[in-house]
Amino acid sequence: MERSRSRIFDEYLVASAKAGDRKAFTRLAESWQKRLLAHAWRLTGDAEMAMDVVQDGWADIVHGLPRLKDPRVFPAWAFRIISRRAADAIGRAQRKRRIEAAYAAEPDAIENSANAMEFKADSNPLHQAISELPAKQRIVIGLFYLEDFSVAEIAVALSLPVGTVKTRLMHARQKLRTSLERK
Repeated sequence: MERSRSRIFDEYLVASAKAGDRKAFTRLAESWQKRLLAHAWRLTGDAEMAMDVVQDGWADIVHGLPRLKDPRVFPAWAFRIISRRAADAIGRAQRKRRIEAAYAAEPDAIENSANAMEFKADSNPLHQAISELPAKQRIVIGLFYLEDFSVAEIAVALSLPVGTVKTRLMHARQKLRTSLERK
C-alpha cells in the first residue's frame, strides 16, 4: 500500500513532536482533531461525551508520544486511545444511569443532546444510512471509508481480530446497500 503525502507528513510531525517540537505537535493536533472527534462521536453517539473523550485522549497522546516507537502507527495508536477513553466514558455513563434509575425507579432517559441531534440531522442519504447502522458497524465503516484506515489498522485501533473487522464491514455494506436502494 503506497503511503500518501499526508501520511508521510503526519509521520514527520509525529517524529518532530517526539523530539520536543511544540509547533509540530500543534499542527499534528490540528490535523487529527476532527478525525478523532468524529471517531469518538461514532463510538459514543453523544457530542459532548465525544468532545470530553477526545480532550482526555489528547492528554494520553501527549503523555505517551515519547514512547511511541514507530511514527507510522500513530493513526491506529491515537484511535485506539480514543476507543479506550470512549469505552471508559460509556461505562461511567452507564453506571451513572443505573444508579439514577435505581433511585428514581424510571427507565434511562433518551439522549437529547442538541449537538448530537445536529450530527444526526445530516440530510445526505449516505450519512443518514451510516448513522442508522448499529454502533459496531458504524464505527468500522467510518474508519475504513471516512478515515481511510486499512482493515489491519482498524483491528489495532479497536483491539479486534482482523476477521471481526472484515465481518462487520461486510454486514455494514449489506445494510447500507439495502438502505440506499430503498431511498
